[in-house]
Amino acid sequence: MASTRLPDYAPDWAFFLDVDGTLIEIADHPNAVNPTPRMKAIITHLRLTTDGAVALVSGRAIAELDSLFMPLTGLPAAGLHGLERRDAKGRIHFETSAESPLDDAKQVLRDFTKLNAGILLEDKGTTVALHYRNAPSLESAAHAKMHEVLCRIGEDFELTSGKMVVELKPSGRHKGHAVEEFMEEPPFHGRTPVFIGDDITDEDGFRVANSMHGYSIRVGETIDSAARYCIPDVEAVLSWLEHYHSHHWR
Repeated sequence: MASTRLPDYAPDWAFFLDVDGTLIEIADHPNAVNPTPRMKAIITHLRLTTDGAVALVSGRAIAELDSLFMPLTGLPAAGLHGLERRDAKGRIHFETSAESPLDDAKQVLRDFTKLNAGILLEDKGTTVALHYRNAPSLESAAHAKMHEVLCRIGEDFELTSGKMVVELKPSGRHKGHAVEEFMEEPPFHGRTPVFIGDDITDEDGFRVANSMHGYSIRVGETIDSAARYCIPDVEAVLSWLEHYHSHHWR
């Protein structure tokens, strides 16, 4: 069972932070989120405190993260659940460029959304997601349609589920892989990983942090989670990170 008593602060931590539901409140539409100046200041201060050992690890594309976190630029980041990664030197690592197999799938899903009010299609290029937050009664239909599409395009793709969303993505990569790669590079190497996330797609990150004798913290519900610690909500995450900075910054 996850502990509500968070670990004591230590100066050698490296932070790996999910975005939606962790640093920013989830909105009805991905474009409607509100990245506050306070949150951006926290990330800035956290980077100073850790000598830059802070990375965003998100289902969003890196380009979208850059837009959300402006004027912060060039943050170490893993996008699309680890399919793309920008290291601390600003180098971009792409694990796949296989967009064409999704072209037909995207059209099928567009047609599906036209027939099902409230379902939102999010086209991320390399991945595609169906959101049913605004139509929870269509959860089963959304998952069934995605399974149908998966069968059409073959075994090189997989489905991942999250909070009121199901996503189709190239298989073989997840957030945990990105954490492992960051931890092999400066300024993360030699530090203790702290992974904070709120969703099923963060579970691989939790497991990797655990395997490296780090800390895994899930925001909100922790039933069936690999996370060893829990924190109630976004506000609690931001406050905890603020306190970390004030505790170690000199």
